[in-house]
Amino acid sequence: MDDGKKVKILTVAQLYRFFIKEFVEALSKQVEEVNVLIHHNYLAELAPFIPIPQCRHIEKFSRNNLIDRYNTPQNIIVRILSTIYFIPDGKNVQLGDELLRKFNECVRRHKIEFDLIHAHFTWPSGYAAVKLAKMYNVPAVVTIHENDNWLLREHCSNNNRIHWTWKNADALIRVNKKDVPLLEEYNEDVFYVPNGFNPNKFLAMEQSKSREFVKLPKNSKIIFTYSNLIERKGFQYLIDSMNHIRKRRDDVLCFIGGSGPMKWKLGEQIKELGLEDCVKVLGFVPDDHLVYWMNAADLFVLPSLNEGNPTVMFEALGCGKPFVGTNVGGIPEIIESEDYGLLCNPADSKALAKNIMLALRKQWDEEKIRNYSEQYTWENIAKRTLKVYMRLLKPD
Repeated sequence: MDDGKKVKILTVAQLYRFFIKEFVEALSKQVEEVNVLIHHNYLAELAPFIPIPQCRHIEKFSRNNLIDRYNTPQNIIVRILSTIYFIPDGKNVQLGDELLRKFNECVRRHKIEFDLIHAHFTWPSGYAAVKLAKMYNVPAVVTIHENDNWLLREHCSNNNRIHWTWKNADALIRVNKKDVPLLEEYNEDVFYVPNGFNPNKFLAMEQSKSREFVKLPKNSKIIFTYSNLIERKGFQYLIDSMNHIRKRRDDVLCFIGGSGPMKWKLGEQIKELGLEDCVKVLGFVPDDHLVYWMNAADLFVLPSLNEGNPTVMFEALGCGKPFVGTNVGGIPEIIESEDYGLLCNPADSKALAKNIMLALRKQWDEEKIRNYSEQYTWENIAKRTLKVYMRLLKPD
């Protein structure tokens, strides 16, 4: 869209890494300039030295962990603004106004020009962005990435700033269709735009060479999964399902990648079930190794208990891998056919095991899966988002 080349976007987010970075860099090809403001809790730098339990959860949000400037295009300018708060975001009702003050100071100091503000997540980014947009008389768009449970907590929250944000944004973007009616209770301009993936990073590779790279046996059936090791991702049910699978097959290996607070607990579960020979918790997997793990696998499995629309699903499809998962969030809107994967209800280890067994026996058309995934590249997602921008900047 040529008109987008003249547009300057101000992005407000909690980080410039992972899916935010991928989306913004795809968007930068469609617009003139993107300024990115990241809010940062300075206590994250001090957390290792502060004997306050409330500070422990923010240790991973240090400046170095929030921003990845590697290969950032020239028309993207990223700035990080620090403040201090002890209470987690969802409970600190003053945080949004403090961020608004910081963002406004930064805009004035650096004389940042923008035609529209796009915030990622409702609180506190969306709240501060909508307030800032009203100060500068430009439209504000808020993309709501929150998972199912998080969105429902916000819906029922006593923090009326959250509901104010939804009502006063010029447009809301939700990453799945099913939650659009809930948001339309607050705002009539709600658009569905899913997450996506980077096809330059996640592409099909020869399975045998990928297995050689990550040192996996060529004749085994390989299940791979990757995400934060937290309870809502449901990896405990995947491990339990492997206990059922092992009783029927002895050639299936399961590898769980990622880091997080459940790593030790998952390891203990594997030991208790005697699955050390067929289930491994890999821990952190470097970004440049993920594509090899994806391509080495026969299946990608994500047994989530709740989701928004997980980017890792699109990355697996981009590699041509069938997705075995759960009917939560926007997943069934993407895995709309058994040509692309198999779904079951969450927290059901036996049903998950059954689907994994079926998927391992099925002959998948990986080219068809890859072709299907092309609509979800970040470039195409950026184009869909730009159409929302242009509706606001050039209304009929």
